[in-house]
Amino acid sequence: MTNRRGFLRRALSMGAGLATVPALAEGASRAGQQSLREPTGGNAGPLSQSAAAIKMGAHTSTAGHAPVRVVTTDVPDLAFTLEDGWKVFRLRAEVIRREILPGKTLDLWGFNGSAPGPTIQVTEGDRVRVILENRLPEPTSMHWHGFEDSIRFDGMPGVSQRAVPPGGTYTYEFHITQTGTFFYHSHLAMQEMVGMLGGFIMHPRQAHAPAVDYDFLVHLQEYAVLPNNTVPNSAEMEFNWLVLNGKSGPAPTPLVVRLGSRVRIRFVNLGMDHHPMHLHGHTFYVTGTEAGRIPETAWWPGNTVLVGVAQARDVEFLANNPGDWMLHCHLPHHMMNQMNSSTSRAFSGDTLTSNGMISAGANGAGMKHGNATEQGAMAGMMMSGMNRLEIAPNANEVHGFPQDAFMEGPLMNMDAMVDKPENFGLPPGWSENMQGMMTFVRVLPAEQYDEVMRRVAAHADGAKGHDDTPGMDHSMPAMDHAMPGMDHSMPGMDHAMPGMDHSTMPGMDHSKKPGMQMPAQDGGKR
Repeated sequence: MTNRRGFLRRALSMGAGLATVPALAEGASRAGQQSLREPTGGNAGPLSQSAAAIKMGAHTSTAGHAPVRVVTTDVPDLAFTLEDGWKVFRLRAEVIRREILPGKTLDLWGFNGSAPGPTIQVTEGDRVRVILENRLPEPTSMHWHGFEDSIRFDGMPGVSQRAVPPGGTYTYEFHITQTGTFFYHSHLAMQEMVGMLGGFIMHPRQAHAPAVDYDFLVHLQEYAVLPNNTVPNSAEMEFNWLVLNGKSGPAPTPLVVRLGSRVRIRFVNLGMDHHPMHLHGHTFYVTGTEAGRIPETAWWPGNTVLVGVAQARDVEFLANNPGDWMLHCHLPHHMMNQMNSSTSRAFSGDTLTSNGMISAGANGAGMKHGNATEQGAMAGMMMSGMNRLEIAPNANEVHGFPQDAFMEGPLMNMDAMVDKPENFGLPPGWSENMQGMMTFVRVLPAEQYDEVMRRVAAHADGAKGHDDTPGMDHSMPAMDHAMPGMDHSMPGMDHAMPGMDHSTMPGMDHSKKPGMQMPAQDGGKR
């Protein structure tokens, strides 16, 4: 009975996002993941400890224990099976649909129904096999970013392997000797720009000291989507949709932690822009890169970390300051949605100046959005809050006006549209200034934290039996993938690799013939 009560207490205090992240696929073994702890919170010691205590290693209550499982909010984990001592993961490269914001759905390329792809979690010492199946209309290959392993599994097409043709498979095998934040992505450059990225976490056998109570992974991606289109233009150099774990503000699920806990956030960036990621209200230490953990003597403190293209950065901090704290990219245009000088005007009377700026027309709006449907929806949200704006009587006479008054969100209340248990307790209207790469780290006192987690658990129970991953739309139009004469052109993308013979490469299985039909997308819980 005591053990049961203890289990229930631990279940109630699980970290944020556990109910948001779909469970492992039905029938998949979790035996190999039993060594990972679930987020618990509340083990960090006295609140009087400063952030420097992280570097000093003051928190040792779970040192030497198993690492905590990484949570990738709004993105599932990838299932595995145990086969003759190998953890076997099956990864499908495929076309998917992803709702990045209510009313805004993109056609992307991803993995197993998700973009970014599902997170793979393994432990130091594991033997891992990943079977890649290509359901795309063109060849692909998979690079394992940061791995120190055999050249034949590096994923560089034409060098370490032949690209995997449509309908083909390739098997990658790894002996896990590293630890840290790594990731996988297509090694065909334009495919990277339409969503083909996923996290690969190598846990140490025992948790690093000081041990953390919560461990989150946050992917940084960007898309260029032209007006009246749902397919990113992978040749574009200007990006108007910036996403965290595939969601644009205010849609990302916040990172909810208990006051007094220790937190690690792992950032992964795969795109064309660097991202200075800033956390309000706390000082963190940078403890890891895409090469693994940094020696403690080299950790450095800050509240903003620059995550360059193709880089990973791990930060750790003591969550000792209660509140709903912003976590966001600090590039100004990355804190907006649809920030692109090539998109269409939202309201008649606005004019595009020679430098790409919008000047206010008769209505004084000076704001831009995409297609007519989006414009109408956005205009409705704007009109609903028009009376709340405080604009100076002579505003139109001031050089530079308008800036934030109409470009961002004071008129766009989306609280109800993005409602979820993790948002419980946020002030009314919180969503009005949340766009682009913006989310929260919610550091909650015990009573409020427990209430949020109770709602998360209740929501998860209510969602059982439903097949759709939150925010994912997998209803694909009829697609014909017959190989002869097919035209799979995407704007700015040409990955044809003529003259390649795929019949002799080790690891390649061509039992699945071209001419396949696109299977139903898997939106089930994992």
